[in-house]
Amino acid sequence: MPDTPKARGDTGETIAARYLSERGYAILSRQWRCRYGELDLTARDPSGVICFVEVKLRKRNALMSGREAVDARKRERLRKAAACWLSEHNLDAPARFDVAEIRADPDGLFRLDYLPDAFT
Repeated sequence: MPDTPKARGDTGETIAARYLSERGYAILSRQWRCRYGELDLTARDPSGVICFVEVKLRKRNALMSGREAVDARKRERLRKAAACWLSEHNLDAPARFDVAEIRADPDGLFRLDYLPDAFT
């Protein structure tokens, strides 16, 4: 597993982006930033829904799961950042918030659990 937070984040986002692309999603942005924070991935699913994907890479034995790390405060920041993204890109499309939870096994393999529509 990469040894810096930035490298871990980049690795997780690459794994999640590949997973989505293989399933017909179009990746629209990566690591998009505004005053409210960062959107890890923004994608359009095959039906046209805009998906704001929060990526969480964890060691297999981590105390907190990726989905638990997306607490109420984080969800509120993501909602505000998503509104900014939609406004900046002049899109009026259905949208949802997904979580890509990636577990790193000691053997170097990654396991991805994808949670569509994880919160509103």
